[in-house]
Amino acid sequence: MGMKLEKSWYELLAGEMSQPYIQQLKKFLQIEQQRGVVTFPPDPLVFAAFRETPLAEVRVVIVGQDPYHGIGQAEGLSFSVPLGVTPPPSLKNIYKELQSDLGIPPKEHGSLLGWARQGVLLLNATLTVRQGEPRSHYGKGWERFTDMVIQKLYEREDPIVFILWGKSAQEKVAHVKEHVPGKKPHLILTAAHPSPYSATQFFGCRHFSKANQFLESVGRGPIDWGAL
Repeated sequence: MGMKLEKSWYELLAGEMSQPYIQQLKKFLQIEQQRGVVTFPPDPLVFAAFRETPLAEVRVVIVGQDPYHGIGQAEGLSFSVPLGVTPPPSLKNIYKELQSDLGIPPKEHGSLLGWARQGVLLLNATLTVRQGEPRSHYGKGWERFTDMVIQKLYEREDPIVFILWGKSAQEKVAHVKEHVPGKKPHLILTAAHPSPYSATQFFGCRHFSKANQFLESVGRGPIDWGAL
């Protein structure tokens, strides 16, 4: 696979992209493909989050786990699925919370490109997965790469909102914070994961309105969460 980052992200992460583990990750993915293993998302979409949200535009980061592992679902953006694909249960619950929080009716589609193009980085912890096998590409190097993405963002002085749903996302950012000295100007919002298993603890978090209140208070402008 090509593993080509959008220009502004590549300039930020060039040192990381030259690390030996990245070459090992590339080799692993090549072997997967040579063996006929179906992986998601398709190669051109692996770095879609970075292409749709250039570095200078990042205002919000929503951290997911790994890509959807069903046919046609993954498009390289956390929680998002392409137009024409039924929104998965977690996304339906996100839409319910959005309606409760801001009065925005749920969309019939599940594409979150409209958020990504407003500066919402939809970042998964791992960027690839085998068909039908969740977490199958954990421990291959993606977590180290996305840790560095979060660290570089957390080091910035421009205020950012980090939206962390579920223990995995919360632990990931907590791990990064341990390596960044000093107090940063960011807002970190945490809640349970929006999956059906924990949605009762997710509902009522009001992260959409809280994110906008913060962004407006620091002069970065609100996200139009209904523009999907």
